[in-house]
Amino acid sequence: MPRILTESDVADFRDRLCAAAERLFAEHGPDAVTMRQLAAELGVSPMTPYRYFQDKEAILAAVRIAGFERFATALEAARASGKSARAKAAAVGEAYVSFAFDHPHTYKLMFDLNQPMDLADDALVAASRRAHATMSGWVEDQVEAGEMQGDPETIGAMFWAATHGVVVLEMAGKLPKGAARDLHHRLTTTLARGLRPG
Repeated sequence: MPRILTESDVADFRDRLCAAAERLFAEHGPDAVTMRQLAAELGVSPMTPYRYFQDKEAILAAVRIAGFERFATALEAARASGKSARAKAAAVGEAYVSFAFDHPHTYKLMFDLNQPMDLADDALVAASRRAHATMSGWVEDQVEAGEMQGDPETIGAMFWAATHGVVVLEMAGKLPKGAARDLHHRLTTTLARGLRPG
């Protein structure tokens, strides 16, 4: 007679399954993430993962949701830690770069071009929107403090594009190790200077 799984058992196995999917994705790309391969990684029967997720897309979506939530939490905490609008901006930028390099597998999967946003997945959309909101929140602080002028959403997208760009370039080996952080600082300082009021 099969053992009855508790909620804790289910949550633990789902977490292990997601961690294995994230690792396989990072090491070998999306094609390596199959239900059979995940089962082999965890030493269970090929059908076991289907008891927890419908398919591999559902597993990857769960990994991305958790990634966006952790990312947003890190940036929100950084923003809250700043004593001034400028300090908040610096803290958010530092938290962004730190998150990307502390969790490179998660970061790559969150923004992978082969994993488009599934608008039917409410949890994924909500997590992505929360992360997106962190990219304009600190700009609103800057505008209110008179440090910048313009639309916070547009300005936030500009800074996000610049930061994401240098992070991905270093991850791809196109920039020396550690260069992204320095280039991020230079880029954001230059952008901020051009956005100051009159």
